[in-house]
Amino acid sequence: MRILITGAAGSIGSELVRQLHKNNKLYILDLNEMGLHELITELKVPGRVGDIRNRDTLRNVFDDFRPQTVFHAAACKSVDMMEYSPYEAISTNVVGTLNMLEYSKIYEVDKFVYVSTDKVVNAKSIMGKTKSLGETMTVNSGKGYVAVRFGNVLGSRGSLIQIWERQINQGKPLTVTDPKMLRYFMTIPEAVGLLLEAARIGEGGEVICFEMGKPVSILSLAQGIIEKLGRDIPIEIIGNRGGEVLEEKLMTLEEESRAIKKGKFYIIR
Repeated sequence: MRILITGAAGSIGSELVRQLHKNNKLYILDLNEMGLHELITELKVPGRVGDIRNRDTLRNVFDDFRPQTVFHAAACKSVDMMEYSPYEAISTNVVGTLNMLEYSKIYEVDKFVYVSTDKVVNAKSIMGKTKSLGETMTVNSGKGYVAVRFGNVLGSRGSLIQIWERQINQGKPLTVTDPKMLRYFMTIPEAVGLLLEAARIGEGGEVICFEMGKPVSILSLAQGIIEKLGRDIPIEIIGNRGGEVLEEKLMTLEEESRAIKKGKFYIIR
């Protein structure tokens, strides 16, 4: 199968590449030229440095490669950074996604999987609102177009665990924004497994959510890490960053009322 992966050098995108490259024909696209170079060199997959906001780039990619499936993982993902860079969030997460959807339609892509986030639910942040628009545009695009929504990914670039690891190595306190902060977490392989399963079962017009159990207290997580390390590491409460909420949900109340449980997934049509 011919598969195009955007944001291929990111945490989710690169794991998709690693899991799919042996049995499929891949083409990878990202603005991160060094990350892309590492993947191309290591796995011998074709790709190019490119911006989903550039329609000429996308026209060339779609015309040359003719993908049958698209995994759209390219996005501006930082909640607090996008509060101060709304133009970048809108131009990438909304306009860039619209470009991807338009070319996927023109070139008759069979399956389009949009990588979404639980931050779209009751969104208060710029990032969450722009990802919500991308999700809505995707599920309204018809047969074969699905959005996959999940929580925070442990170990992803810029994730909480990476921040804490750096703080520990530097001998600094672990920072927690608010003692009441709750988050859903999953590993990178779990997230990618969800995307691949969604590509298989999604018919089109759906948001697919992973059953993630109960949210985790950030403060309890920090305390657990300190206890496991057996070290006297202080915790510093620094206050919420721009756009953050205390508790993130996987679905709105309205979505919960019509979601269909299917195995480990909730499917919202």
